[in-house]
Amino acid sequence: MARQRQWWSPAHDCTPSVTKQAFEKYIAEKGYNDIGVLVAFSGVVKDPDVPEQQYTEVGMNRGIREKELRKKFDTDEYQVLLVANKYQTGFDQPLLHTMYVDKRLSGVQAVQTLSRLNRTTPGKTDTFVLDFVNEAEEIRRSFQPYYEQTVVAESADPQQLYQLQHRLDAAQVYFHTEVEEFAKIFYKPKAKQTTQDQAEMYRHLNPAVDRFKGLAEEKQEEFSNALKGFVRLYGFLAQVMPFQDPDLEKLYTFARFLELKLPRDERQAGLAIDDEVALGYYRLDKISEGSILLKGAEPIGLDGPTELGTRTAKPKDVPLSEIIDVLNERFGTNFKPADQLFFNQVIEEAKADKAVTEQAAANPFDNFSLALKSKIEG
Repeated sequence: MARQRQWWSPAHDCTPSVTKQAFEKYIAEKGYNDIGVLVAFSGVVKDPDVPEQQYTEVGMNRGIREKELRKKFDTDEYQVLLVANKYQTGFDQPLLHTMYVDKRLSGVQAVQTLSRLNRTTPGKTDTFVLDFVNEAEEIRRSFQPYYEQTVVAESADPQQLYQLQHRLDAAQVYFHTEVEEFAKIFYKPKAKQTTQDQAEMYRHLNPAVDRFKGLAEEKQEEFSNALKGFVRLYGFLAQVMPFQDPDLEKLYTFARFLELKLPRDERQAGLAIDDEVALGYYRLDKISEGSILLKGAEPIGLDGPTELGTRTAKPKDVPLSEIIDVLNERFGTNFKPADQLFFNQVIEEAKADKAVTEQAAANPFDNFSLALKSKIEG
C-alpha cells in the first residue's frame, strides 16, 4: 500500500477524542494491523457522554508530545490524523492524499485547509476530498480570488459506471482474459512479487494497445474518452461507496494502466512526464466531483480570513499559570510565572520614560514602534 496519509477535520473540539476511539474500535474489529491513528487538538476536552472524563492530545496519542507529532505522522506507523481547528496552515506533509471534512469552511480558511493536500511526492498522482458539510458553490467562492474561474461538474451517477463498462467491452480493444491475467499479477501478494512482474503486465497490455491503433480515428477517440471516464468515475465512487463487483475492480486497474499506454492525441494532450507504466501497489484513484479551470479575469483583491468555521471564537480569561503550562507542553520550554515579572518590568519602565511617551504622542504606531525597537532591545 502506498505511504499516503489521510486527514479528518471534525466539526468541534470535543469530537477528536470520540472519533479516535471510534476509529480504533473499527480498526480492531476489522483486524487491520497496519493502520495507526493520531489526533490533534488543543487544551483539554470532555467526553460528551461522560462529562467527568477528560482527554488531552498527549494522552490520546500515548505520550507523543505536540512537537513530536509531525515527525511521528511521517513514519509508517501512522496513516490517519484527526484534526480539530489545528494545522490548517503551515502543516507541510507531502504524503497527505485524502481529506474528510466535517466542519464548515469558508473564505481563506477553506483555501488554506484544503491546500494541505497540494504538496507533491513520488507516487502521488492526485488528491481526494470528501466534504460532508460544505456546498460546492461556497467552496467555489472561497477559491475564486485565487483561481480565476472555478467550474463544478455535475454529480456522479453510479449507473454511469456500468454504461461506460458496456461501451468499453463493445469496442473489443481488450479481452476479458487479458484483464484477468493482468489482475492476477497486479494483485499478487507482496511477498510473491518479482522483478519480472512489470514485463508480464506489459505483455497483457500490449495486445490492447495494438488493437486500439488499428481503430479508425473516430473510434479511437470514442474509446479513449470512455476509458478516461471509467477510470475517473470508478476512482471517485470507490472512495465513497462499497462495490461488490470484483470485475469492475479488475477492469479499473487494467484500464488505469492501459490509459497510460495508449498513443496520445497530440491535439489534446498536455505535457506528459512519463510515457510508460509505473508499478504501484495502491489501487484507488480519485477525480474530484468538482474541478478547477483557470481563465483570465479581472484582478481581485485578497482579504484576510473573516469566516472561521462553525462557531465564533469567544475570548476566555484563564490564569497565567495555565497559559504557561500549555506553552511548556507544546514547545518543550520551561517558562515559570516569575518570567512574566521581567516583561512587566520592561513595560512599566517604558511607560515611565518621558522620551517614549512623547514619541508615542507624536507618531503613528508604525513609526513609533520602529523608534522604540532599539530601546526595548537595549
